[in-house]
Amino acid sequence: MKKFYYILVASFFFDQISKWFVVFWLDLISLNSIDVFPPFLNFRMGWNYGVNFGLLGQQSELKSYFLTVLAIIISGLIMFWIYRTKVTNLQVSFGALLCGGALANAFDRVIYDGAVADFLNMSCCGIYNPFVFNFADVFIFIGAVGLAFSPENKKN
Repeated sequence: MKKFYYILVASFFFDQISKWFVVFWLDLISLNSIDVFPPFLNFRMGWNYGVNFGLLGQQSELKSYFLTVLAIIISGLIMFWIYRTKVTNLQVSFGALLCGGALANAFDRVIYDGAVADFLNMSCCGIYNPFVFNFADVFIFIGAVGLAFSPENKKN
């Protein structure tokens, strides 16, 4: 379980520190846009009140509470599953990434009045991508896909 908590804490703080650095220290909150390595990597300020890619994006206090509580419950269930089941080291890592990202975005919703701070924007090959995301979203995606496709532990 130590590995799980180390990865969870590292992913949580990596996301939060990256948001603080880009949004506040580089002042993206005022500038709204910073071209880093266009078009491949840009910083674009976005406040996401919904889920990935702005789905369910209408601002609602009830929805914000629901999404925050849902992230905490899902993280708790994953922790319980990892603690009570013989899982592989890879599954521990993927579960920790998913939980770290989910809890980082839940923390955002608490401190930013229901919104998640998004700032990463990537485009390629003449295709413009209007969406912004953050490292927590990356961790959630890697964790979820990794858990979905990781092989089962044969010792169960």
